[in-house]
Amino acid sequence: MLQPYDLPLEQLKNFKPELTKQPDFDDFWSNALNELSKIPLKYTLTPFDYPVKGVKVFTLNFSGFNNANIQGYFAIPDKEGPHPGLMLYHGYNWAMDGCVGDTVNWALHGYAAFQMLVRGQQGYSCDNVTSTTGGVSGWMTKGILDPMEYYYRAVYLDAVRALEVLAAIDNVDAKRIGVHGGSQGGGLTLAAAALSGIPVVAVADCPYLSNFERAIDIAPNGPYNEFNEYFRRNPSPEIEIRAKKTLTYFDVMNLAPRIKCHTWISSGLVDDITPPSTVFSAYNQLTCSKEIAVFRYFGHEYMPGATIPKLRTLMKYLQNE
Repeated sequence: MLQPYDLPLEQLKNFKPELTKQPDFDDFWSNALNELSKIPLKYTLTPFDYPVKGVKVFTLNFSGFNNANIQGYFAIPDKEGPHPGLMLYHGYNWAMDGCVGDTVNWALHGYAAFQMLVRGQQGYSCDNVTSTTGGVSGWMTKGILDPMEYYYRAVYLDAVRALEVLAAIDNVDAKRIGVHGGSQGGGLTLAAAALSGIPVVAVADCPYLSNFERAIDIAPNGPYNEFNEYFRRNPSPEIEIRAKKTLTYFDVMNLAPRIKCHTWISSGLVDDITPPSTVFSAYNQLTCSKEIAVFRYFGHEYMPGATIPKLRTLMKYLQNE
């Protein structure tokens, strides 16, 4: 029998660590969003030859943070709308074929679906922000000693701009847009819902990027270990303090209280990549209407039992006109 390595469920339900927000946390994000607003909203749609009936598919390029070219795929039902929109964010360093098949599948469910390819992680999206520190491996430590240079500052702002692009597309109902993703995509789902007023519902599977302090200490596997490797190679207490201070600005646990839309989250109790206590750290800080689905025998993987509840939640908030 699989045994949870993290806290028991009864403790997780009440696990609510103190927030680690810096005094200028809200100003930091207000200034970042103001910087984003100065970049003109520009995008192009190019037809994409995908073998499907009843759906139109496009490659979508838009100007993200720092005017970086960010690419994705957009699919919309081939019938009169406007259609509810669904913003999709993929997992860490993983968007096989740009997740175009997944995007089409959501369009077949009646959504105008837009999958954003995260900068740098997919060759089609450009990462053009210069960072002078970090970057031992992967993306987790790029720019880690300065919040203004940290990699996820640009990614979070790209996620917000992608929502603005989706809301601007013809035949999309800007008042009925949701956000969805798993793992890194789950973290971006929560971050986007916290930083943008566009989403009316957020659905996040095993969200990443939450309670960095605890994740660094207990996650046995996965990208959180990039931090451990960085600290191994830079064995300085001052560097660790600076790095962890930077992370507080991007911790979705700290962003969670800003979310106003209904939020549905899932967690597997044997998830060794996004430990369940880090997921509950964000969930228990939510002050909006919320639900969490817990899967006792599942880890960081596809959870069949989550599919129908997710579909029902999205339908309730996006398709019940």
